[in-house]
Amino acid sequence: MTDTLSGVGSTPLVGVGTARWYRPTRPELPERPDPETVDTTAQRERFDRARATAREAIQRARDRTADSVGADEAAVFEAHEQFLDDPQLADEIETAIADGTPAEHAVADAFGGHIEQFEAMDGRMAERADDLREVRDRLLRALLGVESADLTALPDGTVLLADRLTPGDTVQLDPESVAGIVTVTGGRTAHAAIIARSLSIPAVVGVGEALGVVTDGTELLVDGERGEVVVDPGPNHRKADSTVDTDPVPERVTTADGRAVEVAANVGSPTELAPAGDRGADGVGLFRTEFLFLDREEPPDEDEQYEAITAALRAFPDDRVVVRTPDIGGDKQVPYLDLPTESNPFLGQRGIRLSLGPHSALFETHLRALLRAGATDEGGRLAVMLPMVARVEEVVAARERIETVAEMLDDEGVDYARPELGAMVETPAATYVADALADRLDFLSLGTNDLTQYVMAADRENDAVAELQDPLHPAVLRAIDRTTTAAHEGDAWVGMCGEMAGDPGLTELLVGLGLDELSMSAVTVPAVKRAVREIDGDAAATLARDAVACETREAVAALLE
Repeated sequence: MTDTLSGVGSTPLVGVGTARWYRPTRPELPERPDPETVDTTAQRERFDRARATAREAIQRARDRTADSVGADEAAVFEAHEQFLDDPQLADEIETAIADGTPAEHAVADAFGGHIEQFEAMDGRMAERADDLREVRDRLLRALLGVESADLTALPDGTVLLADRLTPGDTVQLDPESVAGIVTVTGGRTAHAAIIARSLSIPAVVGVGEALGVVTDGTELLVDGERGEVVVDPGPNHRKADSTVDTDPVPERVTTADGRAVEVAANVGSPTELAPAGDRGADGVGLFRTEFLFLDREEPPDEDEQYEAITAALRAFPDDRVVVRTPDIGGDKQVPYLDLPTESNPFLGQRGIRLSLGPHSALFETHLRALLRAGATDEGGRLAVMLPMVARVEEVVAARERIETVAEMLDDEGVDYARPELGAMVETPAATYVADALADRLDFLSLGTNDLTQYVMAADRENDAVAELQDPLHPAVLRAIDRTTTAAHEGDAWVGMCGEMAGDPGLTELLVGLGLDELSMSAVTVPAVKRAVREIDGDAAATLARDAVACETREAVAALLE
């Protein structure tokens, strides 16, 4: 008999395989000794060594994630390192050790209290408990000599079942052998879910205790679009579901009443170009050039940048490729630039501020590569996007630099072409001058991850304010609405390249708000294309108007149900 379990679809893909439970060994604590007998100096040294070991493991996981998934996803491990260095946690542990508590008990007690606090909260705050739990367990394994689980070589066709997966667990998984992930707990915005989505592994999370009835060896169909897990799927069920979401939608799509909406991919390295094409992306809506500048001893030369940009253009010869000029600074540091330490780097010298400031020579080299790439056979749909724009003057100055570079290439007899020019709208200032920006640019693209951070005054990396990082807050929706209206009145097209764009559940709202292009992780491109096809333009516009008029996030969520 076929049973279907329901959860939250995390990666909108379908996979079929054999269930295999993952039950990691939990470090068992020894009995607490009499505090009077504890050598507190030795315990402090054990804690210091364990922290060093845990730090090395976190850094390895970060590097592996950056290589296989992307720099943005690897940032979660930087947050784990911050937990490791958290002054309050460290003080609680060291105080307990000084009072005669063995290091492992001190770690378990200190982390346990904070984990319980997060578990008692709702939404994304509750998911932060998983991150704390992972850091705690790394420390306990180091203290007690327990080996970490190896998930790198699972049998082909494995559907991995677990109570929960950590980001460190998930990044070990090989998408070629893992057919799906199903967890008892977890949400779509948990870090492990984001990594699974980037790896294109079908995933359903938050199934609950009902998953416990599934035993090793059971055949499962994991439908990450519907949020369903089918136990022992029959041939008919398998056939019906096999067409749900695995096939890309290669052609461009329109709403049911004929409005064209481009669905493009965010790309962070050349290795992501082919998967984006395979998923049917209508070009690249965000080509992050930071991979050219990070993790090296000196900046890339003009030819290296030219080759990387033309590779992206060749991958999408008939589609637009939006290249973002380097968004360095903030959380993306490059040692060879000797950037100053800033008390709040996210509000400091980053993006276009850095390009127009002390490192203008780096920017000019980048522009030379871009203008040369624009003159290639495939360069006709190259577009250049300026990050972290807050003032009209920055756009004017960037145009002047482009003209200076064009004159230089002219003088040298080098072929070039001026691409479309646009700006990321990710600061409240940019939304308020969006009309003036649109008058001077070809397009605007909403970076909703940072826009939400700045509109809500809530640090993206600060778990204590994670609940405020909500793009469905009416303040964020009104910033989006203001931007799309201003762009269209200025005859500029407007896109979105934040995480919000890749949620099929929000596609109707975003189309109703007036977005002409949505750009996202490649894996969600097919699902969003299918969602666009189902949209009625008038209904979407009504939904958007009602959402923008809401006073609370809860009211917006109710509209979307």
